[in-house]
Amino acid sequence: MYQYIIGNIEEIGEDYIVIDNSGIGYLVYTSKNSIMDISENTRNRKIFTHFIIREDAVNLYGFTTLEELKMFKLLITVTKIGPKVAIGLLSTLNTVNIKLAIINKDIATLSKVSGIGKKTAERIILELKDKIDENTIYNSSSALDSVISTDETGEAVVALVSLGYTRNEVFKALSSIDTEGKGTEEIIRLALRKLSE
Repeated sequence: MYQYIIGNIEEIGEDYIVIDNSGIGYLVYTSKNSIMDISENTRNRKIFTHFIIREDAVNLYGFTTLEELKMFKLLITVTKIGPKVAIGLLSTLNTVNIKLAIINKDIATLSKVSGIGKKTAERIILELKDKIDENTIYNSSSALDSVISTDETGEAVVALVSLGYTRNEVFKALSSIDTEGKGTEEIIRLALRKLSE
């Protein structure tokens, strides 16, 4: 019904904002990630929206990026995942980390989110794994930031690419291993093990 609303943010709550457009205040439920983005600039904001009508409620959901809105729409297609749980997921993890968790079948990461147990995490992975385009993840700058978190990881990327692996292959391998506190050589060794699977 509404693709987006442009206006000034008049109120910011824990899980919602009120955006003023031509004298009408729209109450829009959103994620903590969008709220953090909004709190930096509340004037003349574009909020991408999704309107949901249910028997017991009529609600407007919105996000500061189209990517977050698309992920919200994907999440609510999963069996037994409603808007509240989807907002919780998007408040705890960013869209790139959700996609990486789905592709890597990372149940533990998804289960960290309040309201999502092991069975729900498994269902998210099962129902969305074929709907995530891996190439768009590994080519995005936010994905690079989430994977290359240290100088050692950056050096490992350069080394692995020089061995003939594509950047997509390298980022996919690195996103599925824990690189925290590890040296460049160990990261390369772990990544090579993943790449040979």
